[in-house]
Amino acid sequence: MSFFSLTSMGGLMVAAGLAVSTAALAASPEPAAPAPAPPAGANRVTNPVAEFAGIDKITGRIITFDVYIDETVQFGALQVTPRVCYSRPQTEEPKTDSFVEVDEITLDRKIRRIFTGWMFAESPGLNAVEHAVYDVWLKECKQKSDVPAPDGAKADATKAEAPKPAAAKPKPAATPDVTEPDVAEPDASEPDTTDSN
Repeated sequence: MSFFSLTSMGGLMVAAGLAVSTAALAASPEPAAPAPAPPAGANRVTNPVAEFAGIDKITGRIITFDVYIDETVQFGALQVTPRVCYSRPQTEEPKTDSFVEVDEITLDRKIRRIFTGWMFAESPGLNAVEHAVYDVWLKECKQKSDVPAPDGAKADATKAEAPKPAAAKPKPAATPDVTEPDVAEPDASEPDTTDSN
């Protein structure tokens, strides 16, 4: 046999093998379609408190602090304001994230935005705020805090809990003005002429 006939025989064998495997694949039952993924954010929990950790690189102290949503808390020269804080139920894989704005108070008392974005508790190094003196990262989102709520949140909670006032009672009909008789009062500039015996 020549080289060309062996090559063509090899090609025919490969083509026959492909045809058999394609026919077998076509005859096999179709795999079940994967279950549709739940919509993004369907099982997330909105929390009123975000817990952050911060380090002062000069002293080496690590501080944990709670911040209510839309409240601004100062950590060193940084002002931290969380806008939302989401977590997942305990039955699911933990995914905790918060949209945060961080401003720096400069030496000349100006406020400069140094970070706006999402922080992830499971990946603290991904979007942590790295400053020359301070670092801040998200630890978790919570439903309650030992820190008292800011005044705005207290006022909202008080409004929600306060009973609604009863409908105003109609005012009684106005009574006509009663005129009193004119009584002459003594003039202070005239001397008193009455006898006091």
